[in-house]
Amino acid sequence: MKHPLIYFLAIILCSIGLFFNLLYLNLFTIGYTFLEYVYFIIRRVECNCLIIGILLLIILMKKKGRV
Repeated sequence: MKHPLIYFLAIILCSIGLFFNLLYLNLFTIGYTFLEYVYFIIRRVECNCLIIGILLLIILMKKKGRV
């Protein structure tokens, strides 16, 4: 029962992170360079949810032997 809840949490974290990464793409329209954009994304907690969610999914799949 614990694994489906962690999968659900990981998918939610990935969704939140991807949403905010796409939302912040509008920074390019106001003159940000790519490196400034990456630096901005790294500092935002809600954008780091994507990385955390992906890591959770990878860890869970390796425990099950699927990767």
